[in-house]
Amino acid sequence: MRIIAGAAKGRKLLTPTAGTRPLTGRVREALFSSLARRVPGARVLDLYAGSGSLGLEALSRGAASAVFVERGRSAVRALRANVTTVGLGGSVEDGAVASFLRTSSGTYDLVFVDPPYADPPPAVDTVLAGLEPLLAPEATIVVHRRTGDPPVSVEFPVERAERRYGDATLYVLRRRSSE
Repeated sequence: MRIIAGAAKGRKLLTPTAGTRPLTGRVREALFSSLARRVPGARVLDLYAGSGSLGLEALSRGAASAVFVERGRSAVRALRANVTTVGLGGSVEDGAVASFLRTSSGTYDLVFVDPPYADPPPAVDTVLAGLEPLLAPEATIVVHRRTGDPPVSVEFPVERAERRYGDATLYVLRRRSSE
C-alpha cells in the first residue's frame, strides 16, 4: 500500500500483520477526490487507524495535523513506523477509541471512523455520538462499514452521502452548522 497523492506520493506504508482491512487504493483515491476541498488545512482524526493510510493520505494532501487512534499491538507498531516514514507529522494515541473520545479536548474538521466489521452497528453509533463534542461546526466524518450492514445513525444534524465499493460502504457525513 502506498500514499496516492500529494507531498508523500508513492511512499510505501507498512500494513499490520493481522486484524485490519485497509481500503484499497482505488477506494481511497475516490474518497479523497470527493473530499478534495475539505482536506487542505484540516485537523484530522483517524479512529481505528490501522496502518494510518487515511490520515497519512490527508497529511500528504495538505491537512494541517492528524491524530491517529489505534489499540492493536501490531497496528500501533506499523502506524508509528508509517508516521515516521511519511515524515509529515501526526501523533499516535495507543488505546481504545472510547477512552480517547472521553478524554480528548481537540476539535477536528475531518474524521475517519473505520472500526472492525465485527463491531455491531450500535457500537459504531455510540462512537459517533461521543465524537460530536470534538467536531468543528461543519466537520466531515467518513465511516467505513461492510456493505449490507445497517446504515450508521447520528443524533446531530448532518448532510449524508453513501458510496458503495464492493463489500465496503462509505458514509460521508457533513455536520450542519447550528448557526
